[in-house]
Amino acid sequence: MCLIDKQGGKLVFLLSVPRSGSSLLTAILQNHSRLFATQEMWFLLSLYDLPQSHTRPYGGTGILRQFFKGMVPPQVLEQASRSYALEIYNGLLQGTTADMLIDKSPRYYAVLEFLDRLFPAARRVWLIRNPLSIVASFKKVNQLRSGNFNLPKELGSPHFNMKMTDITVGLFRYAHYFATPHPLAYPLMYEQLVANPRLEIEKLCHFLGIHYEPGMERYGNFADTPQSSLFYSMGAGDPFVMEHEQAHQNSVHSWQHLLSTMEIELYCRSIGARLFRQLGYGEALEQAEQITGVRFEDEPDVELLSRRTHQFLQQSGFEWKATYRMLEEQDAYNKELTTIASHHAAPHNSDRMDMAQIVSDRRIQSLENRLAHSLEERNRLIAQLQRYQHPSQGIRFRFFARKLRNWASVWLSSMGKEKGGRT
Repeated sequence: MCLIDKQGGKLVFLLSVPRSGSSLLTAILQNHSRLFATQEMWFLLSLYDLPQSHTRPYGGTGILRQFFKGMVPPQVLEQASRSYALEIYNGLLQGTTADMLIDKSPRYYAVLEFLDRLFPAARRVWLIRNPLSIVASFKKVNQLRSGNFNLPKELGSPHFNMKMTDITVGLFRYAHYFATPHPLAYPLMYEQLVANPRLEIEKLCHFLGIHYEPGMERYGNFADTPQSSLFYSMGAGDPFVMEHEQAHQNSVHSWQHLLSTMEIELYCRSIGARLFRQLGYGEALEQAEQITGVRFEDEPDVELLSRRTHQFLQQSGFEWKATYRMLEEQDAYNKELTTIASHHAAPHNSDRMDMAQIVSDRRIQSLENRLAHSLEERNRLIAQLQRYQHPSQGIRFRFFARKLRNWASVWLSSMGKEKGGRT
């Protein structure tokens, strides 16, 4: 059986912010004989998180930081991450009829560049939902679990809040990432999925390169199968999915009564009117304006987005590009390779020479990175030492050194006299 390859062939990332309906879609897709899916994975986040300087109970935070930043080149770490991920993915496929895997992890918006570098050939399904419905779903679930979801208080709070990051930064990250159509990307609107499940699943199967299997969208009919038992055993995802046997439209307009007028106005001002239209929810925006009596500006609350982004990056230690687009780095790298190849073209063995030059350049870059990290560490230690060296400490040290030299001189002199007496 041909499994997932090093470029990510036969791997599918199901991407969305939380509360977008990804549990429903996964519950449908996992009924296909060629698809394997668990409720959620998230483990690529942990792989990306590995070099971060988190405090660990067994210690070694500084050692690990120096090891990953000073010893292990980024390319090596990514190769190791790819190999580990492939072992996990293909291990899950072993013993099943499936030869494709769905990795559904809503907060992968935090590591989009990492996903692209690891598996550029993977297919990406972007599940889109009305932003107001996403917020309403957060509120509904938190009320069910006796949790707090005070949108006016939490959205503008100066403190870090992951859910507030999801409904602001996460939405914009995906919107930028999928802004340009790509043959490996498939946008699917939640509202269209629940309105006509069979048609939308047929189209999605065509994108995945597999034949639609009749009835797979009626996930309640598969509840007693071993595959479904394994799927639901995690207990993650949407707690309401198992209350139904197939997709329904009950929650499409529920935001209008679940959210207060103040909440609707506050959130629409925060993300701006343009994002609604970009995602295909101009009609929902008009309904929000009718309910609130407010005409919303196109631009989002830039200060809010900037603060939420900074909070997450500071908390996580992650790095990402502003307005990053799908496979942006890989397209630039491929263009670079093409330029190098044409520049160094030779009558004989040109491909081998080009690749040797590329490998050499990468090694030099890796060494430069390691040297830069070492230099930064040296300068940091020097600065730290200088901060701790109080002037009075310097005087005491010089006084002690002078006394030590005098004592050593007397001791050596006495040792010389003693030796002379013995001879």
